[in-house]
Amino acid sequence: MKEGELASTLTEVKSYLQSLQHAICEGLSEEDGVGKFHINPWSQPNFGSGVTRVLTAGRVIEKGGVNFSHVYGDRLPASASASKPELTNAPFHAMGVSLVIHPDNPYVPTSHANVRFFIALPKNSEPVWWFGGGYDLTPYYGFDEDCVHWHRTSKEACEPFGADVYSRYKKWCDDYFYLKHRNEPRGVGGLFFDDLNEWDFNTSFDFMRSIGNSYIKAYRPIMAKRKTMTYSDSEKQFQLYRRGRYVEFNLIYDRGTMFGLQTKGRTEAVLMSMPPQASWVYDWQPEMGSAEENLTKHFLINKEWV
Repeated sequence: MKEGELASTLTEVKSYLQSLQHAICEGLSEEDGVGKFHINPWSQPNFGSGVTRVLTAGRVIEKGGVNFSHVYGDRLPASASASKPELTNAPFHAMGVSLVIHPDNPYVPTSHANVRFFIALPKNSEPVWWFGGGYDLTPYYGFDEDCVHWHRTSKEACEPFGADVYSRYKKWCDDYFYLKHRNEPRGVGGLFFDDLNEWDFNTSFDFMRSIGNSYIKAYRPIMAKRKTMTYSDSEKQFQLYRRGRYVEFNLIYDRGTMFGLQTKGRTEAVLMSMPPQASWVYDWQPEMGSAEENLTKHFLINKEWV
């Protein structure tokens, strides 16, 4: 990419990401049936701008956030330059859509998705660009057919780009969304990719769009199927306990959280991924043969779903 193309490239990617944010919010609001996303545009001089959209106390969604941001600076943060140390001091632009949906019903899984674009502008050389993103699913009470649908949809989004793409990015997701201190996956996985520039720009951008567009196709049918299931207080308490694992991952390992804090971004937006309620219970153990035990034994393991 030549430096003269920078403005048009940023405009093109930004336009897609803004339209994706809108489409996802529309789809989730329709499925919720009651809740609407509160829209909060923001702008910070010499830093960037974006739109934070948050839905709380919906019929299905207890708390959900879908954020768009475009930030820039004089020095690429460490979380973004870890694999590219030669770009550590380069000016940059970064933009993306990031979302986390925490449903009220413990039978509806939590979901996360993110698609992003970076471009660094090192002195005396051409710009260096790359894409990243993916999505993952965190059930509290698992259903095989939901996991199969989730992974089949993600595989179909990858297939036009190569026979091995889904398997590579599924494994990356399994490895990334893993709580090392707990020795367990965060959920049932999905896709994760980063530093993507192995293809030409148009192919890489098409791939990011394919992943971004497939998220609502993967998640909304699961919401629709599970949102009316009845549940007990004990099942709700188990959901809150498992949400604690979600908090631990986002605060200890998540690169997006680290990037937002390292760039001195809007803390409210950076921590939008936190659930409205969570709990920690000392040395809690599930009852043998229970659905809670089944979650860890059958679902929270790395396996091939499709």
